[in-house]
Amino acid sequence: MAIGNRKSTIFYAAAALLSLIGLTDALYLTIEHLTGQTVQCTIVAGCSEVLSSSYAAIGSVPLASVGAAAYFSVFSLATLAAFSYRIAGSLLTPLTIAMALVSLWLIYLQAFVIRAFCQFCLLSAAVTFGLLILALIARRTTAV
Repeated sequence: MAIGNRKSTIFYAAAALLSLIGLTDALYLTIEHLTGQTVQCTIVAGCSEVLSSSYAAIGSVPLASVGAAAYFSVFSLATLAAFSYRIAGSLLTPLTIAMALVSLWLIYLQAFVIRAFCQFCLLSAAVTFGLLILALIARRTTAV
């Protein structure tokens, strides 16, 4: 294994681990949504406003479940990429870019439309941006 590949493996492994945080967050929000529970914020005071807004679901599908699917996809692709499946690394970058763009949109909605923030949503956005950075670094070290 070349040094560039060893370095990229570390970044892909880190992305896989980080995606598990996002997956846990998204699954928690999905379960709470589907069971009709109210999510309690401990850091900011806007979870119920955000999670009960019309933006929290696409039809009857909780947006968090879409996030869970995306995080599971990142976990799968990052794990495969860590084991030198090149196509997985190639697919990881556009996926994390798309996730980051959606996160930017959702942050905009929280700030300027809903005018409330959800700490779990902000955690998801932070994880997504971290995943994007890791994917870009891993891609660059693979190309070296």
